Amino acid sequence: MTRQQDVIVVGYGPVGMVTAALLGRAGHTVSVVERYTGLYNLPRAASFDDETMRTLAALGVDEALLPDLRAQPDYQWRNASGELLLEQHFAAVGRSGWAEWYMMYQPYLEKALDDLCRSLPNVRVLHASPVTALKYDDHAVAVEVAGTQGPEQLTADYLVACDGGNSFVRQALDIDLDDYGFSEPWMVCDFRLRRPVAIPPALQIGDPAGPTSVISIGRTHHRFSFMLDSEEDFQTQQDPARVWRRVAAYLEPDDADLIRVATYTFRSLIAREWRRGRILLAGDAAHQMPPFLGQGMCSGIRDAQNLAFKLDLVLRAKAGPDILATYQREREPHVRSVTEKGVELGRRQTIRDPELAAERDRALLAAREQTAAAPQALRFPGLADGLFALASGPGRGGLSIQGVVDDGTCRALLDQVVGAGFHLLLMPQAAAALDRTTAERLQEAGVRVISFGREVDDIEGSYTRWFSELGCQAVAVRPDFYVFGTASSAAEVRVLAEELAALTGQ
Repeated sequence: MTRQQDVIVVGYGPVGMVTAALLGRAGHTVSVVERYTGLYNLPRAASFDDETMRTLAALGVDEALLPDLRAQPDYQWRNASGELLLEQHFAAVGRSGWAEWYMMYQPYLEKALDDLCRSLPNVRVLHASPVTALKYDDHAVAVEVAGTQGPEQLTADYLVACDGGNSFVRQALDIDLDDYGFSEPWMVCDFRLRRPVAIPPALQIGDPAGPTSVISIGRTHHRFSFMLDSEEDFQTQQDPARVWRRVAAYLEPDDADLIRVATYTFRSLIAREWRRGRILLAGDAAHQMPPFLGQGMCSGIRDAQNLAFKLDLVLRAKAGPDILATYQREREPHVRSVTEKGVELGRRQTIRDPELAAERDRALLAAREQTAAAPQALRFPGLADGLFALASGPGRGGLSIQGVVDDGTCRALLDQVVGAGFHLLLMPQAAAALDRTTAERLQEAGVRVISFGREVDDIEGSYTRWFSELGCQAVAVRPDFYVFGTASSAAEVRVLAEELAALTGQ
Protein backbone atom coordinates (compact mmCIF):
# COMPACT_ATOMS: atom_id res chain seq x y z
CA MET A 1 0.00 0.00 0.00
CA THR A 2 1.33 3.43 -0.96
CA ARG A 3 0.40 6.66 0.75
CA GLN A 4 1.29 10.13 -0.56
CA GLN A 5 1.99 13.10 1.72
CA ASP A 6 3.93 16.34 1.64
CA VAL A 7 6.62 15.39 4.16
CA ILE A 8 7.84 12.23 5.86
CA VAL A 9 9.50 12.80 9.23
CA VAL A 10 11.69 9.94 10.44
CA GLY A 11 12.00 9.89 14.24
CA TYR A 12 9.50 11.00 16.89
CA GLY A 13 11.67 12.58 19.56
CA PRO A 14 11.31 16.29 20.36
CA VAL A 15 12.93 17.44 17.10
CA GLY A 16 10.73 15.20 14.96
CA MET A 17 7.65 16.20 16.94
CA VAL A 18 8.34 19.93 16.56
CA THR A 19 9.05 19.49 12.85
CA ALA A 20 5.80 17.58 12.34
CA ALA A 21 3.79 20.06 14.43
CA LEU A 22 5.13 23.14 12.62
CA LEU A 23 4.47 21.64 9.19
CA GLY A 24 1.10 20.24 10.24
CA ARG A 25 -0.06 23.57 11.63
CA ALA A 26 0.99 25.18 8.34
CA GLY A 27 -1.49 22.88 6.59
CA HIS A 28 0.80 20.23 5.14
CA THR A 29 0.24 16.49 5.27
CA VAL A 30 2.89 14.76 7.37
CA SER A 31 3.63 11.13 8.20
CA VAL A 32 5.97 10.46 11.11
CA VAL A 33 7.62 7.04 11.33
CA GLU A 34 9.16 5.89 14.61
CA ARG A 35 10.85 2.57 15.37
CA TYR A 36 9.77 2.48 19.04
CA THR A 37 6.33 1.11 19.91
CA GLY A 38 5.40 4.26 21.84
CA LEU A 39 6.88 7.36 23.39
CA TYR A 40 10.36 6.74 24.76
CA ASN A 41 9.11 7.83 28.21
CA LEU A 42 12.56 8.23 29.77
CA PRO A 43 14.48 11.48 30.25
CA ARG A 44 17.40 12.26 27.96
CA ALA A 45 17.74 16.02 27.51
CA ALA A 46 17.56 17.95 30.77
CA SER A 47 17.14 21.60 29.81
CA PHE A 48 16.29 24.14 27.14
CA ASP A 49 16.65 27.88 26.61
CA ASP A 50 14.34 30.84 26.04
CA GLU A 51 14.57 30.60 22.25
CA THR A 52 13.30 27.02 22.46
CA MET A 53 10.59 28.07 24.90
CA ARG A 54 9.44 30.68 22.39
CA THR A 55 8.98 27.88 19.84
CA LEU A 56 7.10 25.71 22.35
CA ALA A 57 4.89 28.65 23.33
CA ALA A 58 4.16 29.41 19.67
CA LEU A 59 3.02 25.78 19.37
CA GLY A 60 0.75 26.28 22.38
CA VAL A 61 2.31 23.73 24.76
CA ASP A 62 3.79 26.21 27.25
CA GLU A 63 0.89 26.05 29.70
CA ALA A 64 1.10 22.26 29.87
CA LEU A 65 4.84 22.44 30.55
CA LEU A 66 5.22 25.34 32.97
CA PRO A 67 3.97 23.60 36.16
CA ASP A 68 6.91 21.17 36.11
CA LEU A 69 9.62 23.43 34.68
CA ARG A 70 12.30 24.97 36.86
CA ALA A 71 13.63 28.34 35.68
CA GLN A 72 17.27 28.10 36.76
CA PRO A 73 19.19 31.38 37.36
CA ASP A 74 22.74 30.01 37.41
CA TYR A 75 25.04 27.08 36.76
CA GLN A 76 28.04 26.52 39.01
CA TRP A 77 31.33 24.78 38.29
CA ARG A 78 33.28 23.75 41.39
CA ASN A 79 36.47 21.79 41.98
CA ALA A 80 36.97 18.75 44.22
CA SER A 81 37.42 21.03 47.26
CA GLY A 82 34.12 22.81 46.61
CA GLU A 83 35.71 26.08 45.43
CA LEU A 84 33.64 27.97 42.86
CA LEU A 85 35.54 28.08 39.57
CA LEU A 86 32.90 29.36 37.13
CA GLU A 87 29.37 30.62 37.41
CA GLN A 88 27.11 31.11 34.42
CA HIS A 89 24.18 33.49 34.85
CA PHE A 90 20.76 33.13 33.22
CA ALA A 91 18.24 35.99 33.21
CA ALA A 92 14.71 35.56 34.55
CA VAL A 93 13.51 37.12 31.27
CA GLY A 94 15.74 36.59 28.27
CA ARG A 95 15.90 37.97 24.77
CA SER A 96 13.04 35.74 23.63
CA GLY A 97 10.71 36.86 26.41
CA TRP A 98 11.06 33.77 28.59
CA ALA A 99 13.52 32.63 31.25
CA GLU A 100 16.92 31.95 29.70
CA TRP A 101 17.26 28.43 31.10
CA TYR A 102 14.62 25.87 32.01
CA MET A 103 15.21 22.48 33.61
CA MET A 104 12.71 19.84 32.46
CA TYR A 105 11.66 16.21 32.64
CA GLN A 106 11.67 15.19 28.99
CA PRO A 107 8.75 12.71 29.07
CA TYR A 108 6.45 15.60 30.05
CA LEU A 109 7.66 17.61 27.05
CA GLU A 110 7.16 14.67 24.71
CA LYS A 111 3.66 14.03 26.08
CA ALA A 112 2.66 17.65 25.40
CA LEU A 113 4.11 17.58 21.88
CA ASP A 114 2.54 14.19 21.16
CA ASP A 115 -0.86 15.50 22.22
CA LEU A 116 -0.39 18.43 19.84
CA CYS A 117 0.68 16.28 16.89
CA ARG A 118 -2.22 13.87 17.38
CA SER A 119 -4.66 16.80 17.49
CA LEU A 120 -3.67 17.77 13.93
CA PRO A 121 -5.76 15.80 11.40
CA ASN A 122 -3.09 16.08 8.71
CA VAL A 123 -0.31 14.58 10.89
CA ARG A 124 -0.12 10.77 11.00
CA VAL A 125 2.13 9.09 13.60
CA LEU A 126 3.29 5.52 12.95
CA HIS A 127 4.95 3.80 15.91
CA ALA A 128 6.71 0.42 15.64
CA SER A 129 7.58 1.38 12.07
CA PRO A 130 11.35 1.34 11.51
CA VAL A 131 12.55 2.46 8.09
CA THR A 132 14.09 -0.47 6.22
CA ALA A 133 14.71 1.06 2.80
CA LEU A 134 15.06 4.51 1.28
CA LYS A 135 15.06 5.79 -2.28
CA TYR A 136 14.67 9.19 -3.89
CA ASP A 137 14.85 11.02 -7.18
CA ASP A 138 14.36 14.59 -8.41
CA HIS A 139 10.61 14.40 -7.81
CA ALA A 140 9.91 12.47 -4.62
CA VAL A 141 11.22 10.43 -1.68
CA ALA A 142 10.04 6.93 -0.79
CA VAL A 143 10.64 4.85 2.30
CA GLU A 144 9.68 1.32 3.19
CA VAL A 145 8.76 0.71 6.81
CA ALA A 146 8.27 -2.54 8.68
CA GLY A 147 4.88 -1.59 10.07
CA THR A 148 2.71 -3.51 12.50
CA GLN A 149 0.48 -4.66 9.61
CA GLY A 150 3.42 -5.64 7.42
CA PRO A 151 5.69 -3.66 5.07
CA GLU A 152 4.35 -0.31 3.91
CA GLN A 153 5.74 2.16 1.41
CA LEU A 154 5.35 5.88 1.97
CA THR A 155 6.11 8.54 -0.59
CA ALA A 156 6.42 12.28 -0.11
CA ASP A 157 7.79 15.44 -1.64
CA TYR A 158 10.39 15.76 1.12
CA LEU A 159 11.81 13.77 4.02
CA VAL A 160 13.26 15.17 7.23
CA ALA A 161 15.46 12.74 9.16
CA CYS A 162 15.23 13.34 12.92
CA ASP A 163 16.27 9.78 13.77
CA GLY A 164 19.11 10.49 16.16
CA GLY A 165 22.82 9.95 16.34
CA ASN A 166 22.58 6.46 14.80
CA SER A 167 20.40 7.82 11.99
CA PHE A 168 19.35 5.14 9.50
CA VAL A 169 18.78 7.83 6.90
CA ARG A 170 22.22 9.41 7.28
CA GLN A 171 23.88 6.02 7.10
CA ALA A 172 21.79 4.96 4.10
CA LEU A 173 22.98 8.11 2.31
CA ASP A 174 26.59 7.34 3.35
CA ILE A 175 27.13 10.84 4.70
CA ASP A 176 30.43 11.32 6.51
CA LEU A 177 30.84 12.95 9.92
CA ASP A 178 33.41 15.43 11.17
CA ASP A 179 34.66 14.34 14.59
CA TYR A 180 35.94 16.94 17.08
CA GLY A 181 37.58 14.12 19.02
CA PHE A 182 35.65 14.58 22.28
CA SER A 183 34.26 11.18 23.26
CA GLU A 184 33.78 10.38 26.94
CA PRO A 185 31.72 7.61 28.64
CA TRP A 186 29.37 8.70 31.43
CA MET A 187 26.83 6.99 33.68
CA VAL A 188 23.55 8.86 34.04
CA CYS A 189 21.39 8.19 37.11
CA ASP A 190 17.87 9.65 37.29
CA PHE A 191 15.77 9.91 40.44
CA ARG A 192 12.13 10.72 41.10
CA LEU A 193 11.92 12.75 44.31
CA ARG A 194 9.44 11.66 46.96
CA ARG A 195 9.73 14.91 48.90
CA PRO A 196 11.59 18.22 48.70
CA VAL A 197 15.33 17.72 49.17
CA ALA A 198 18.10 20.34 49.27
CA ILE A 199 20.17 19.24 46.24
CA PRO A 200 22.22 21.58 44.05
CA PRO A 201 20.02 22.27 41.01
CA ALA A 202 22.84 22.91 38.52
CA LEU A 203 26.37 21.90 39.50
CA GLN A 204 29.44 20.55 37.69
CA ILE A 205 32.20 19.13 39.84
CA GLY A 206 35.63 19.10 38.24
CA ASP A 207 37.10 16.37 40.41
CA PRO A 208 39.95 14.56 38.62
CA ALA A 209 39.12 11.45 40.65
CA GLY A 210 35.63 11.45 39.09
CA PRO A 211 34.02 14.39 37.24
CA THR A 212 30.38 14.66 38.25
CA SER A 213 27.26 16.56 37.22
CA VAL A 214 24.31 17.21 39.54
CA ILE A 215 21.33 18.73 37.81
CA SER A 216 17.60 19.20 38.27
CA ILE A 217 15.41 17.73 35.55
CA GLY A 218 12.22 19.54 36.41
CA ARG A 219 10.59 20.08 39.79
CA THR A 220 10.20 16.43 40.77
CA HIS A 221 13.25 14.72 39.26
CA HIS A 222 17.01 14.97 39.62
CA ARG A 223 19.97 13.65 37.66
CA PHE A 224 23.46 12.64 38.78
CA SER A 225 26.01 11.92 36.04
CA PHE A 226 29.40 10.34 36.68
CA MET A 227 32.27 10.12 34.24
CA LEU A 228 33.46 6.53 33.82
CA ASP A 229 36.99 5.25 33.35
CA SER A 230 35.79 3.22 30.36
CA GLU A 231 32.56 2.04 28.73
CA GLU A 232 33.16 -1.41 30.24
CA ASP A 233 33.20 0.18 33.73
CA PHE A 234 29.43 0.66 33.46
CA GLN A 235 28.75 -3.04 33.99
CA THR A 236 30.08 -2.73 37.54
CA GLN A 237 29.08 0.83 38.39
CA GLN A 238 25.41 0.51 37.38
CA ASP A 239 24.67 -1.66 40.44
CA PRO A 240 21.96 0.24 42.40
CA ALA A 241 23.82 -0.18 45.70
CA ARG A 242 26.88 1.47 44.16
CA VAL A 243 24.73 4.28 42.74
CA TRP A 244 23.19 5.00 46.15
CA ARG A 245 26.65 5.15 47.72
CA ARG A 246 27.73 7.65 45.08
CA VAL A 247 24.82 10.00 45.83
CA ALA A 248 24.79 9.52 49.61
CA ALA A 249 25.97 13.07 50.26
CA TYR A 250 22.78 14.37 48.61
CA LEU A 251 20.09 11.67 48.72
CA GLU A 252 18.93 8.74 50.83
CA PRO A 253 16.63 5.93 49.63
CA ASP A 254 13.74 7.43 51.61
CA ASP A 255 14.11 10.68 49.61
CA ALA A 256 13.72 9.35 46.09
CA ASP A 257 13.28 6.42 43.74
CA LEU A 258 16.07 5.47 41.35
CA ILE A 259 14.21 5.27 38.04
CA ARG A 260 17.02 4.83 35.54
CA VAL A 261 20.72 4.09 35.24
CA ALA A 262 22.11 4.37 31.72
CA THR A 263 25.42 4.89 30.00
CA TYR A 264 26.09 7.48 27.32
CA THR A 265 29.21 8.32 25.41
CA PHE A 266 29.18 12.08 24.91
CA ARG A 267 30.28 12.79 21.36
CA SER A 268 31.12 15.75 19.14
CA LEU A 269 30.14 14.92 15.56
CA ILE A 270 28.79 17.03 12.69
CA ALA A 271 27.53 15.68 9.37
CA ARG A 272 29.26 17.07 6.30
CA GLU A 273 25.98 17.11 4.33
CA TRP A 274 22.67 18.12 5.86
CA ARG A 275 20.74 17.88 2.59
CA ARG A 276 20.77 15.35 -0.20
CA GLY A 277 18.19 16.44 -2.77
CA ARG A 278 14.77 16.17 -1.12
CA ILE A 279 16.16 14.62 2.08
CA LEU A 280 17.25 16.79 5.00
CA LEU A 281 18.92 15.91 8.31
CA ALA A 282 17.99 17.61 11.58
CA GLY A 283 18.90 17.29 15.26
CA ASP A 284 21.26 14.50 16.31
CA ALA A 285 21.07 13.00 12.82
CA ALA A 286 22.98 16.10 11.64
CA HIS A 287 25.04 16.93 14.73
CA GLN A 288 25.90 15.59 18.18
CA MET A 289 27.45 17.76 20.86
CA PRO A 290 28.55 17.22 24.48
CA PRO A 291 25.89 18.27 27.02
CA PHE A 292 27.87 20.85 28.96
CA LEU A 293 25.96 23.80 27.48
CA GLY A 294 22.57 22.06 27.42
CA GLN A 295 22.21 22.90 23.73
CA GLY A 296 21.74 19.53 22.03
CA MET A 297 17.94 19.50 21.88
CA CYS A 298 17.83 23.28 21.51
CA SER A 299 20.00 23.07 18.40
CA GLY A 300 17.72 20.41 16.94
CA ILE A 301 14.63 22.54 17.53
CA ARG A 302 16.38 25.46 15.84
CA ASP A 303 16.91 23.12 12.88
CA ALA A 304 13.20 22.29 12.90
CA GLN A 305 12.18 25.95 12.92
CA ASN A 306 14.60 26.83 10.13
CA LEU A 307 13.49 23.93 7.96
CA ALA A 308 9.76 24.18 8.61
CA PHE A 309 9.22 27.72 7.36
CA LYS A 310 11.40 27.13 4.28
CA LEU A 311 9.64 23.87 3.44
CA ASP A 312 6.33 25.66 3.91
CA LEU A 313 7.32 28.29 1.32
CA VAL A 314 8.48 25.59 -1.11
CA LEU A 315 5.43 23.35 -0.66
CA ARG A 316 3.08 26.30 -1.19
CA ALA A 317 5.06 27.24 -4.34
CA LYS A 318 5.92 30.62 -2.85
CA ALA A 319 9.63 29.89 -3.27
CA GLY A 320 11.77 27.48 -5.24
CA PRO A 321 13.55 24.52 -3.67
CA ASP A 322 16.85 26.39 -3.95
CA ILE A 323 16.08 28.15 -0.66
CA LEU A 324 16.64 24.81 1.10
CA ALA A 325 20.33 25.22 0.30
CA THR A 326 20.36 28.01 2.89
CA TYR A 327 19.47 25.55 5.67
CA GLN A 328 22.95 24.14 6.21
CA ARG A 329 24.60 27.46 5.30
CA GLU A 330 22.75 29.11 8.17
CA ARG A 331 22.67 26.38 10.76
CA GLU A 332 26.04 24.66 10.44
CA PRO A 333 28.25 27.61 11.54
CA HIS A 334 25.95 28.17 14.51
CA VAL A 335 26.08 24.48 15.47
CA ARG A 336 29.87 24.35 15.08
CA SER A 337 30.28 27.39 17.32
CA VAL A 338 28.10 25.87 20.05
CA THR A 339 29.76 22.46 19.70
CA GLU A 340 33.26 23.91 19.92
CA LYS A 341 32.33 25.85 23.05
CA GLY A 342 30.79 22.73 24.58
CA VAL A 343 33.91 20.70 23.77
CA GLU A 344 36.11 23.39 25.33
CA LEU A 345 34.09 23.40 28.54
CA GLY A 346 33.85 19.60 28.58
CA ARG A 347 37.59 19.12 28.25
CA ARG A 348 38.19 21.63 31.01
CA GLN A 349 35.68 20.01 33.35
CA THR A 350 36.81 16.41 32.74
CA ILE A 351 40.55 16.77 33.37
CA ARG A 352 41.68 13.55 35.07
CA ASP A 353 45.32 14.45 35.77
CA PRO A 354 45.50 15.92 39.34
CA GLU A 355 48.34 18.31 38.47
CA LEU A 356 46.60 19.64 35.38
CA ALA A 357 43.35 19.96 37.35
CA ALA A 358 45.15 21.97 40.05
CA GLU A 359 46.62 24.22 37.35
CA ARG A 360 43.14 24.72 35.89
CA ASP A 361 41.74 25.56 39.31
CA ARG A 362 44.42 28.17 39.97
CA ALA A 363 43.82 29.84 36.61
CA LEU A 364 40.03 29.95 37.01
CA LEU A 365 40.18 31.16 40.62
CA ALA A 366 42.59 33.94 39.59
CA ALA A 367 40.27 34.91 36.74
CA ARG A 368 37.33 35.12 39.15
CA GLU A 369 39.31 37.47 41.39
CA GLN A 370 40.19 39.72 38.46
CA THR A 371 36.55 39.98 37.37
CA ALA A 372 35.25 40.46 40.93
CA ALA A 373 33.57 37.05 40.62
CA ALA A 374 31.03 38.40 38.10
CA PRO A 375 28.87 35.58 36.69
CA GLN A 376 29.45 34.76 33.04
CA ALA A 377 26.63 35.04 30.49
CA LEU A 378 26.41 32.69 27.53
CA ARG A 379 26.12 34.33 24.13
CA PHE A 380 25.52 32.39 20.93
CA PRO A 381 26.21 33.72 17.44
CA GLY A 382 23.59 34.81 14.96
CA LEU A 383 23.27 33.58 11.38
CA ALA A 384 25.67 35.09 8.87
CA ASP A 385 24.81 33.86 5.38
CA GLY A 386 21.51 32.64 4.02
CA LEU A 387 17.93 33.72 3.42
CA PHE A 388 18.13 37.39 4.39
CA ALA A 389 17.57 40.86 2.96
CA LEU A 390 20.15 41.94 0.40
CA ALA A 391 21.31 44.94 2.40
CA SER A 392 23.48 43.98 5.37
CA GLY A 393 21.84 46.27 7.90
CA PRO A 394 22.49 46.24 11.65
CA GLY A 395 20.97 43.20 13.33
CA ARG A 396 20.43 41.18 10.16
CA GLY A 397 20.80 37.47 10.96
CA GLY A 398 20.60 38.05 14.70
CA LEU A 399 18.01 36.58 17.04
CA SER A 400 15.10 38.99 17.46
CA ILE A 401 13.74 40.04 20.82
CA GLN A 402 10.24 39.42 22.16
CA GLY A 403 8.59 41.90 24.48
CA VAL A 404 5.21 42.55 26.06
CA VAL A 405 2.70 44.41 23.87
CA ASP A 406 -0.94 45.44 24.11
CA ASP A 407 -3.34 45.62 21.15
CA GLY A 408 -6.25 47.00 23.17
CA THR A 409 -7.76 43.58 23.81
CA CYS A 410 -4.80 41.54 25.03
CA ARG A 411 -1.58 42.31 26.90
CA ALA A 412 1.04 39.56 26.51
CA LEU A 413 4.22 38.63 24.72
CA LEU A 414 4.19 39.59 21.04
CA ASP A 415 3.64 36.07 19.66
CA GLN A 416 0.64 35.53 21.91
CA VAL A 417 -0.91 38.81 20.70
CA VAL A 418 -0.17 38.77 16.96
CA GLY A 419 0.66 35.12 16.26
CA ALA A 420 3.72 33.46 14.81
CA GLY A 421 5.03 33.78 11.25
CA PHE A 422 6.71 36.56 9.30
CA HIS A 423 6.59 39.93 11.08
CA LEU A 424 7.40 43.42 9.83
CA LEU A 425 7.89 45.57 12.93
CA LEU A 426 7.64 49.32 12.46
CA MET A 427 8.27 52.38 14.58
CA PRO A 428 5.58 55.08 14.06
CA GLN A 429 7.60 57.15 11.57
CA ALA A 430 8.37 54.05 9.48
CA ALA A 431 4.71 53.12 9.17
CA ALA A 432 4.08 56.21 7.06
CA ALA A 433 6.71 55.06 4.55
CA LEU A 434 4.85 51.84 3.77
CA ASP A 435 2.45 52.39 0.88
CA ARG A 436 -0.98 50.79 0.89
CA THR A 437 -0.29 48.47 -2.08
CA THR A 438 2.78 46.93 -0.45
CA ALA A 439 0.99 46.66 2.89
CA GLU A 440 -1.85 44.76 1.20
CA ARG A 441 0.62 42.44 -0.58
CA LEU A 442 2.25 41.64 2.74
CA GLN A 443 -1.10 40.97 4.37
CA GLU A 444 -2.14 38.66 1.53
CA ALA A 445 1.18 36.83 1.90
CA GLY A 446 0.53 36.21 5.58
CA VAL A 447 3.11 38.74 6.82
CA ARG A 448 1.88 40.52 9.93
CA VAL A 449 2.71 44.25 9.79
CA ILE A 450 2.97 45.56 13.34
CA SER A 451 3.18 49.28 13.94
CA PHE A 452 4.14 50.25 17.49
CA GLY A 453 2.05 53.11 18.81
CA ARG A 454 -0.68 52.34 16.30
CA GLU A 455 -1.57 48.64 16.24
CA VAL A 456 0.11 47.72 19.49
CA ASP A 457 1.73 49.50 22.42
CA ASP A 458 5.29 48.64 23.47
CA ILE A 459 4.40 48.19 27.14
CA GLU A 460 7.89 47.81 28.63
CA GLY A 461 9.74 49.85 26.00
CA SER A 462 11.74 46.80 24.92
CA TYR A 463 11.17 47.35 21.21
CA THR A 464 11.90 51.06 21.46
CA ARG A 465 15.25 50.27 23.12
CA TRP A 466 16.05 47.53 20.59
CA PHE A 467 15.31 49.73 17.59
CA SER A 468 17.43 52.48 19.15
CA GLU A 469 20.35 50.07 19.67
CA LEU A 470 20.11 48.97 16.04
CA GLY A 471 19.66 52.53 14.80
CA CYS A 472 16.73 51.52 12.62
CA GLN A 473 13.03 52.17 12.12
CA ALA A 474 11.88 48.80 10.76
CA VAL A 475 12.78 45.16 11.45
CA ALA A 476 11.60 42.17 9.41
CA VAL A 477 11.57 38.93 11.41
CA ARG A 478 11.37 35.39 10.01
CA PRO A 479 9.15 32.65 11.52
CA ASP A 480 12.23 31.14 13.21
CA PHE A 481 12.65 34.47 15.10
CA TYR A 482 15.82 35.56 13.25
CA VAL A 483 16.04 39.01 11.69
CA PHE A 484 15.50 38.98 7.92
CA GLY A 485 16.57 42.60 7.58
CA THR A 486 16.38 46.12 9.01
CA ALA A 487 15.75 49.58 7.60
CA SER A 488 16.69 53.05 8.81
CA SER A 489 15.10 55.40 6.26
CA ALA A 490 11.79 55.63 4.42
CA ALA A 491 13.44 54.40 1.21
CA GLU A 492 15.01 51.44 3.02
CA VAL A 493 11.66 50.56 4.61
CA ARG A 494 10.06 50.34 1.18
CA VAL A 495 12.90 48.16 -0.17
CA LEU A 496 12.75 45.87 2.87
CA ALA A 497 8.98 45.50 2.57
CA GLU A 498 9.25 44.68 -1.15
CA GLU A 499 11.91 42.04 -0.47
CA LEU A 500 9.76 40.47 2.23
CA ALA A 501 6.74 40.43 -0.09
CA ALA A 502 8.82 38.81 -2.84
CA LEU A 503 10.16 36.17 -0.45
CA THR A 504 6.69 35.15 0.66
CA GLY A 505 5.58 34.86 -2.96
CA GLN A 506 3.19 37.74 -3.45
